[in-house]
Amino acid sequence: MAKPSNAYTDNSFASSDLKTILHSKRANIYYLSHCRVMQKDGRILYLTEEDKANLFYNIPIANTTSILLGTGTSITQAAMRLLSQAGVLVGFCGGGGSPLFMGAEREIFIEWMTPQSEYRPTEYIQGWMSWWWDDDKRLMAAKLLQHARLAYLQTVWSRDSELKRWGFDSNNDAVQALLTDNIRQINQQMEVMHLLQLEARLTKQLYKLAAKNTSYDGFTREHEGIDKANGFLNHGNYLAYGLGATTAWTLGIPHGFAVMHGKTRRGALVFDIADIIKDALVLPLAFICASENMSEQEFRQECLNMFTKHKALDYQFEVIKQIAMTKDWEL
Repeated sequence: MAKPSNAYTDNSFASSDLKTILHSKRANIYYLSHCRVMQKDGRILYLTEEDKANLFYNIPIANTTSILLGTGTSITQAAMRLLSQAGVLVGFCGGGGSPLFMGAEREIFIEWMTPQSEYRPTEYIQGWMSWWWDDDKRLMAAKLLQHARLAYLQTVWSRDSELKRWGFDSNNDAVQALLTDNIRQINQQMEVMHLLQLEARLTKQLYKLAAKNTSYDGFTREHEGIDKANGFLNHGNYLAYGLGATTAWTLGIPHGFAVMHGKTRRGALVFDIADIIKDALVLPLAFICASENMSEQEFRQECLNMFTKHKALDYQFEVIKQIAMTKDWEL
């Protein structure tokens, strides 16, 4: 059972305190396994059975974006009701946070149980749909996402001293040349598929850079890989998907209206939004934590700390809101 490091008991928490923190400012994502999640006295608790002693831990849902329920978990209807009221997304997943699935339907893409509310904002979905049906504008929106992704990576890697210590520095000549070349190529792409291929090539080059920086020899990206770097990449990506799903749900944009990952994947917009911050934060942390032989829980906490430190959720909200309300499509 991996207990979140910030779990605590707060007897003063009441239902009236829900939604006191904007989604863009929330700091917590939880992964739980082998426990029972329940509601008690207006709070969400999870109960473990470690050492044959019943141990309760509180989840501060007013500051939580999403919860991943892993193997050996159960949740009560009352708990789901309270989580919905607080606007917390819930996903059911396998061991270690992946793969993610809902109920008996297991997919290679994201399925989230989202809170049901008729009072979702309408301006962003109306703005999104005003251009989404136009292939040219959808391509331009995809390019804006890619520019936002690289801008975030440049900013984070130029400021974070810990990442720079490991060689993840966007001021480095080689890294700067790589990013500059990709920024130039983004505007030259005439199809979304070509943008995806460009993105994949850059990520592959960043894997190579990360493996070199951390002396992680012989790395090959394999989603079913059993080594720590591959495992941490999978797990960190699912944490980023939690942020992406939260962003789309809060803004009222259905997850199926993607601009990058295709119309055949119902949760594809979550991938689009998560990609904005994945390469900047999850990728280097996966290799750094693997090279330091950290545990899964330690890696997860490092990811959450970096998400908060570099305002990942804030940035995702800002980018998607701007794209949704775009009127001038000149890049």
